[in-house]
Amino acid sequence: MKLDGPALYAMLLSAANALDNNKVAINNMNVFPVPDGDTGINMALTLNAVKNLDEDPSQQKVSELSKKIASLILRAARGNSGAIISLFFRGMSKAFCDSDEIDTTDVARAFRKGTDEAYRAVMNPTEGTILTVMRRCAEEAERAVAENKFATDDVRGLFSYIVDVGEEALAHTPDQLPILKEVNVVDAGGLGFMTALNGMLASLNNKPVQQLAADNEPSEADFTSFDTEDITFPYCTECIVEKFDEYKGEGNADEFHAFLGGIGDSLVFIEDEAIIKVHVHTDHPGLVLENAGKYGMFATVKIENMRKQHSAIVSDKNESKPKNEIAAPEKTFGFVSVCMGNGIKDTFIDIGADNIIFGGQTMNPSTQDIIDGVNKTPAEIVYVLPNNKNIYLVAKQAAKLIKDKKVIVLETRSVPQGICAMLAFDPEADEATNTSAMTEAVTGVTSMSITHAVRDTTIGGEKIEDGQMLGMVDGAIDCVADTCESCIEKLTEKMSGACYITVFYGEEVIEEQAEKVLDIIKNAVPDAEIVAISGGQPIYSYIISVEK
Repeated sequence: MKLDGPALYAMLLSAANALDNNKVAINNMNVFPVPDGDTGINMALTLNAVKNLDEDPSQQKVSELSKKIASLILRAARGNSGAIISLFFRGMSKAFCDSDEIDTTDVARAFRKGTDEAYRAVMNPTEGTILTVMRRCAEEAERAVAENKFATDDVRGLFSYIVDVGEEALAHTPDQLPILKEVNVVDAGGLGFMTALNGMLASLNNKPVQQLAADNEPSEADFTSFDTEDITFPYCTECIVEKFDEYKGEGNADEFHAFLGGIGDSLVFIEDEAIIKVHVHTDHPGLVLENAGKYGMFATVKIENMRKQHSAIVSDKNESKPKNEIAAPEKTFGFVSVCMGNGIKDTFIDIGADNIIFGGQTMNPSTQDIIDGVNKTPAEIVYVLPNNKNIYLVAKQAAKLIKDKKVIVLETRSVPQGICAMLAFDPEADEATNTSAMTEAVTGVTSMSITHAVRDTTIGGEKIEDGQMLGMVDGAIDCVADTCESCIEKLTEKMSGACYITVFYGEEVIEEQAEKVLDIIKNAVPDAEIVAISGGQPIYSYIISVEK
């Protein structure tokens, strides 16, 4: 059998459902125990965009359909894993650009083009990752076709063979990445990729994957029936948590339920055998997420500032603005920054950011989110600061899709790097000078942070227990301790010789705790100029910028 447009769409829909159904298992393959295990969620949200096709797929040729689907997926891409899989399908669409139907030769060419497209986006590809699994599939597909192992119209046979090759490549990833072998997991991105391929194969075998039933989301608040000042708790915080095994069953999250009742109102708390669903209005969304993360992996998260939303609704009541309006240039340079926490947001705005995209660990913005942020920036040249290694690839893809402005994505992997880059900006200098200066500034700062382990594991021979504090240096686990203060003491060994140290303390940290941490740093690095700012960020108790 060859494939036509409707058959291809059915395969992609089955793949999206397979990822959605298995996103928690994919999340759990993440090596490090920090609260950013969102590979499965990112890949599922990315591929779910196939469901947004607004035309009847039964009327679409393969070439037309694959191009439209590739565009939808690319704009929905989240995180590195989402960006990579979206690029794979974009490459496949290029292989199908002249096809009304697909045969085995087309499939082999599509796997090669998809793999090449994904590899081009990664500067230093690592063996033992999703890219390795993709490459092995492409190589063996090409070999099988060249050796005439399958008839030209035996797409099902070739695809089944490719899936077998991919599963073998995935199983081999721990032998290629020692850290995977150490914690006894396969690569999470590779698992997600194979989940999608298995979903496609299931459709070819006339057994397409159906999305598992889920309850409806809690309804959103109606902001039009009251005054802004009547909103007591500003943040409407919603999440769905898919439980860790030890919390499965009903009644195991009563402590969390009671906690939520003490920090907000309008609480809707639903717990069943496998999930917890929360809707609460609160001053402290970070505390909600931190406590929710103790019970399982996030399936969805949404935080909205109801006061700002209501004010915007009132002010825009008599206005009609296009959703994706492109702001006319009013200046040469503009900045879009990705960050979480009101204090950090205000810091970026104070030093010149035009638009802030809410996002970071566990909440990666999509390609479209970044496109919208750039389009709203009234400048000819817009610098994008991802401030997270898992957002950089998505930002790069967004930049390629924007035609009305010049977009430069700086490879800022942390909030401190983003701030240092902006401080190096000179409004009187030209583009090349500024880009060079900001890129160099990024290399001159060390980024440190404190977060908590979300599961027991052993890394580098060191045992880490769920709930322990992790001291991170430039994104890598540097130390483990039972308290934030102990972690900070260990991290000060890396602060020796620093001239400037900025400490952003998280939403769950009270001022007295922050002062203790500040004293520890001052005693260890007495000659440094040290500033503490209430960053308000969730997940991370402290984010620390160290400049020498």
